[in-house]
Amino acid sequence: MKVGFVYDSAYLLHRPTGYHPERPERLRAITDLLKANSIWQELIHIRPVEADDTLLGTVHDINYINRVKKAGPGYFDPDTYFSEGSLEAALKAAGGVTEAIRYCKEGHIDRAFCAVRPPGHHAEADRAMGFCIFNNIAVGARYAQSLGYKRVFIIDFDVHHGNGTEHIFYEDDSVFYFSTHQYPHYPGTGSREERGRGKGEGYTYNIPMPAGAGDREYHEAYNKTLPELVSDFKPDIILVSAGYDLHERDPLAGISVTDSGIRSIIRGIVDSKNSVPFVFALEGGYSLEALSRSVYITLEELFKD
Repeated sequence: MKVGFVYDSAYLLHRPTGYHPERPERLRAITDLLKANSIWQELIHIRPVEADDTLLGTVHDINYINRVKKAGPGYFDPDTYFSEGSLEAALKAAGGVTEAIRYCKEGHIDRAFCAVRPPGHHAEADRAMGFCIFNNIAVGARYAQSLGYKRVFIIDFDVHHGNGTEHIFYEDDSVFYFSTHQYPHYPGTGSREERGRGKGEGYTYNIPMPAGAGDREYHEAYNKTLPELVSDFKPDIILVSAGYDLHERDPLAGISVTDSGIRSIIRGIVDSKNSVPFVFALEGGYSLEALSRSVYITLEELFKD
């Protein structure tokens, strides 16, 4: 398998004041571990582009895009900061995902991991939320469709429900949204009753996990439930919101997935439809050791047939 890796030093320019869990050190921990191992040389390295207004406008309100572009340092909400370098980072985070999808379409790679920040799955069409400014994976889904990947399956294993992604595609039958997440927990969405609306009914599938859930529950979700849904939907591409804050060592939640559990999740995803491209985009994960190790495990699995 040819595996792409999206990264740019611009992602480090998104900096909070004081301590914040979503900090540049997250990406430094990932790249330091990868560079210390031979896997770094095996990756096809991809430089992101900046997403333009047309691309962002496929999922975000233009008035919101303009507000972001005019914003000065400060907080969009109690969790989501905006620093001097945040705009460049956010534009390249969304653009990094689309560039990985383009590389897949043109046959340069089979799969990709996008080590981007800020994350994206909480960002709504018209507002920032939960560390997220633009919804990277949602922008990627619309871009994929513009290239001919008509049926897009989105998988989100972040410990927090991806409210923004769900809402953007809630009435859409061309994009399937599948999420596992701690519930009840931030942001409060993601019940089993949320299944889509209108022609999108049945194309949202949430598996709320109670605090303390671990490898057994996640194996069931990703190696039994998910493959059936993917088989029925028949996607042309699979995009993954890869949040590693479900790890047992993560400080921001109460799910107890181990390293072995991470491997089982990724293997279940890849085995669900290994004939289509996969593009993973980083979301959460706030224990530096657990995060970097989890990304390494993910890349090991992506290299396998």
